Amino acid sequence: MSAGDGTDVPRLVVDRVTVRFAGLTALDAASFTVEPGSVHALIGPNGAGKSTCFNVLSGVYRATSGSVRLGGHELTALPSHRTAALGLARTFQNIVLTRGTVADNLMIGRHLHTRAGYLASALRLPAAVREQRVHRERAREIAEFTGIGAHFDHPVGLLSYGDRKRVELARALCAEPKVLLLDEPVAGMNATERLAMARTIAEVRRALGVSVLIVEHDMGLIMRIADQVTVLDFGRRIAGGTPDEVRRDPAVVRAYLGAGPDSGSDSGPDTAEQQNTAEQQDGAEQEESA
Repeated sequence: MSAGDGTDVPRLVVDRVTVRFAGLTALDAASFTVEPGSVHALIGPNGAGKSTCFNVLSGVYRATSGSVRLGGHELTALPSHRTAALGLARTFQNIVLTRGTVADNLMIGRHLHTRAGYLASALRLPAAVREQRVHRERAREIAEFTGIGAHFDHPVGLLSYGDRKRVELARALCAEPKVLLLDEPVAGMNATERLAMARTIAEVRRALGVSVLIVEHDMGLIMRIADQVTVLDFGRRIAGGTPDEVRRDPAVVRAYLGAGPDSGSDSGPDTAEQQNTAEQQDGAEQEESA
């Protein structure tokens, strides 16, 4: 994978986006900006509106009001295939893969860049065959980059949970996005798998120069890799800033711990369980380096 500098990556601007469902306000005038080439985390307790926000950005939901802009393009009313064509790709909280091999799933991600029509592909016309070969090699390169190259021709059903999460990441990268949305990429992983995925995400940002917007409950990971953090609670943006600024914000402490600023806790969203996760990651890293 060749290195990217992010110079062609547009700014993603979420401007006072509100989403209502039958009287329920899932997002309430939420605003934040993902700077080009940065890792931006979107965090908050369960039900805070994070998944709703991702669904608006990727064209699954339509905002009741407000706007989403990717560079000079307005995304707010566009369907998913149009947002994808403009350079936005995502993974899902629950693994969504098709039956077949890793290669089959990654080739789905290459569909945006395929020029041969259905008939030409079905008849295996020479131009279509050549194009298919080029896309397959690109998919293989991305599989190697994300650590699943050895499984390229294997059925996804035989892969471990952690490797299936990597297939989702690789499929999104096969679309060659400018902004990558990662919905809980380490959920369900053990400490070693989390550490490996964190390194992969950091390498994606470094090597490709893309922007990464990540939703994740693992605060140890967020504090390690994010440049900026936006915190949602009950659909509203309650805080934003660097990881260190956010973890010490009294509003964030209250949202996560139900405690006020005088409770004696200065750990922000790092609960005991999340601190233990970070310690496990440190232990796994030390074990790998031993």
